Amino acid sequence: MTTEWNPTQTYWDDIEVGHEISMTEETSSQRLVIWAGASYDFYQIHYDDNFAKNNNLPDIIVHGALKGMFVGKLLDEFAGENGWIKRWAVSYRGMDPARDALTVWGKVTRKYEEGGEALLDLDVGVAQPGGTQTTPGTATVRLPKR
Repeated sequence: MTTEWNPTQTYWDDIEVGHEISMTEETSSQRLVIWAGASYDFYQIHYDDNFAKNNNLPDIIVHGALKGMFVGKLLDEFAGENGWIKRWAVSYRGMDPARDALTVWGKVTRKYEEGGEALLDLDVGVAQPGGTQTTPGTATVRLPKR
């Protein structure tokens, strides 16, 4: 089962192993400039077309940390107001040219209770329009029970 983000609370009881979540994030040059300012990452490959092309890149490149934050946003919206992201981590395995919409995804791999908490482990990541996975990772989310 795949669901897009829904603003209602997600409950642990309603989720099973294999459940998938996803969202699409735009990567315009304006968004990358805003992220550069917010993160103090002003390396020109992220916002200067000529600089990127002169360095043999196909286009300006999405910041790795921004892709990690996309995953955090997906998990935060999935957990809802009464849930909690216990941890998440991603690794940067490839560059994503800007101006394409990226798919941010998660898939539940384990459902369990531990220390009085209702938990889900997920595989997470970011994929290019053609499906290439560039930012794989894992996460653990605590959800409320009904």
